[in-house]
Amino acid sequence: MEATADIYLDPRKKADGKCSVKIKVTHKRNRKYFSTGIDLFPDEFEKVMTAKRRTREEKNIHTKLEVFKSKANNVIEGMKVFTFANFKEGYYESRDINNDVSFAFDKRIEELRENGKIGTAVTYECAKNSLSDYSPKLTFAEITPTWLRKYEKHMLDKGRSITTVSMYLRSLRAIFNNQNIDKSIYPFGRGKGKYSIPTGRNVKKALTLEEVAKIYNYEPKNDVQAMARDYWMFLYLCNGMNVKDFCLLKWDNIEGDILYYERAKTTTTERDKKGIRIALKPESKSIIRKWGNPSLNKSDFIFPHLEASMTLERQRRIYQDLTKQINKYIQVIAKELEIHHHVTTYSARHSFATVLKRSGANIAMISDLLGHSDLSVTQNYLDSFEDDQIQEQTNVLTTGFKKAN
Repeated sequence: MEATADIYLDPRKKADGKCSVKIKVTHKRNRKYFSTGIDLFPDEFEKVMTAKRRTREEKNIHTKLEVFKSKANNVIEGMKVFTFANFKEGYYESRDINNDVSFAFDKRIEELRENGKIGTAVTYECAKNSLSDYSPKLTFAEITPTWLRKYEKHMLDKGRSITTVSMYLRSLRAIFNNQNIDKSIYPFGRGKGKYSIPTGRNVKKALTLEEVAKIYNYEPKNDVQAMARDYWMFLYLCNGMNVKDFCLLKWDNIEGDILYYERAKTTTTERDKKGIRIALKPESKSIIRKWGNPSLNKSDFIFPHLEASMTLERQRRIYQDLTKQINKYIQVIAKELEIHHHVTTYSARHSFATVLKRSGANIAMISDLLGHSDLSVTQNYLDSFEDDQIQEQTNVLTTGFKKAN
């Protein structure tokens, strides 16, 4: 059987109720689906595909879908031996400046999901939807510094945070960078006439060593509080580990008093891939003994949250739910201890780096322990000194001054 291509509506609905229109390729009873970048409500799809009388907009969509189908069939016809991998390469061939942004986003989202980067894929999906809502059928030719400034204002006027705007536009910039577009019209940058992506205010996230000690010495009211406290302390003691990496830890990551692992965030990016070595303290070992699942099988997970049979989507839900649970109860504990910060699992990472910084540790060493490939990234984690520390250290500026009569 030769491969065939047809227009297909994915029945899975998105948050806005729309469904993705895809090209379904069938070969020897195997099927794979490829994005068109077009989302429609089911009744809209029905009209576009079957109505005898279509509106101008429906005609345009129908024409575009037929172009995608024709392109898919042309790719199939041009292949001496059909494979889905070669079809994908031909279907997603390099596009010029007039191709739409949504289509490029869908290609990248598919790649991220295939590589297990579910969280990043969701971020790109949110960015794509936001950009499409603001400017339907957006093309790369339209993305200018002026357009970007207008989009930023639009988002802020809607009450979205600078952090959200930054996140979406960094996703867009990454997509733009992958296009074969003349660099002379590149809209991003710090030069004259270019657009700089805003950065959010660096809100203090780190706790002092004294505050961390309060959490460690806290007497939990129940098992859930005890787990939240212990897990937060483990993240802090293990170089500010994140919850995903925590869940993925296996017994073969431990060799004696050293825990070695590679951050899931960078495992598919060879350039940034970097192993992290952690000195296991008695407190860390105690938490493993208390909450871990003892096993002679070195490939088993240390903590009882994941199973080898779980899908990546299911694993992601586990990370998210566990993060929420830890955050919920660690904030209750912090409030009871009169720690006036919004304490989260992310605070553990910032606290680890900042406590080391204040102890006089070398920034290069802190960067290595965090698994960063660039010192500038580490600087973002290092919290500012407290106001009273600044007052104390700068008192030298007025030593010996006397108040004039």
